[in-house]
Amino acid sequence: MSTPLFSSPFTLGILGGGQLGKMMLYTTRKWDIATYVMDKDDTAPAFEGCTVFFEGDIMDYQAVMEFGEQVDVLTIEIENVNVQALQDLEDKGIAVSPSARVLNLIRNKAVQKQFYLDNNIPTAPFQIHATPELNHGKNYPFIWKSAEGGYDGKGVKVIRQESDLADLPQVECIYEDMIDFELELAVIVARNASGEMKTYPVVEMEFHPEANQVEYVICPARIDDTVSQKAREIALQVSAAYDHVGLLAVEMFLTKNGDILVNEVAPRPHNSGHYSIEGSVTDQFEQHIRCVLDLPLGNTDSTVAAVMVNLVGEEGHTGNVIYDGIEEILAMPGVTPHIYGKKQTRPFRKMGHVTVVDKDVAVAREIAAQVKERIRVVTEE
Repeated sequence: MSTPLFSSPFTLGILGGGQLGKMMLYTTRKWDIATYVMDKDDTAPAFEGCTVFFEGDIMDYQAVMEFGEQVDVLTIEIENVNVQALQDLEDKGIAVSPSARVLNLIRNKAVQKQFYLDNNIPTAPFQIHATPELNHGKNYPFIWKSAEGGYDGKGVKVIRQESDLADLPQVECIYEDMIDFELELAVIVARNASGEMKTYPVVEMEFHPEANQVEYVICPARIDDTVSQKAREIALQVSAAYDHVGLLAVEMFLTKNGDILVNEVAPRPHNSGHYSIEGSVTDQFEQHIRCVLDLPLGNTDSTVAAVMVNLVGEEGHTGNVIYDGIEEILAMPGVTPHIYGKKQTRPFRKMGHVTVVDKDVAVAREIAAQVKERIRVVTEE
């Protein structure tokens, strides 16, 4: 007989209390699984949905050790955690997914890029530097990326001339060829501890030109079946190389000549999978819980075409949040807003998302554009 998980003393721990943690709790509450969450901010989105909330820094070794020793299985909602503590918890026999080994291969982008090279995974040509070098020998323009700490468009810059390197932080970084791509795609791979694997359909991502954040995620991607199959096969190749447990979101470029290059990965639920709450048989958050608890994987098929719109703070607005226009979008067909519960907004901060579903992906994308125009994340006057 398997270990009792439901309505039992079993406890799942989640490091990080942001919106991804909050949305994981949709499943644990549905299944009556006891869930502990740790975050340094007691106003974090996941605060109200967990069984017990622990206030603590997930980068602090002792805090993570003390938290991890109280749970049966430990997972994350963000990669910036104390990985040494995770390794020591694994050595004590606590199941940690994704493992410390996988996080060490992914959280540093320079290590991640070298991993692709070592495992014959197609990726853009790159150089690794200890600090930004003026005498780099790379043709302009190219992409500078901080090796650690970058997220939501931070830690990434287009270098068009030598002077663009002058004010960059003096940290380990990557110089990457600028790819002349047709589309940016993503595939989420689910893998449980027993080795069962499934992929979600390929999605297409449209980015904000200034913030370098995803504005729209479109499922299914507007590509032909041959490209879709190739993208899913490469995602499975990446997943097999990492030998991870949980979700792995694989972001890719589709080049103008039809090649697919892996950009980067995230070992957790991901922005590119938010559409699945309304658009899939099994949403990505439930799937992640299934993976880390070694339960059978759910069906990854789409039930309807879906487009996700990110809701981010408007420029010029910092303070108590107001969702101006939310009543208007609620009256639109196929529209479901998700508000993350962050009380304070600031420019480009992720505050929520909206899913638009329709039997026709073109119609869903058109409505998504209307949603983008009608709702604004602002502050009180």
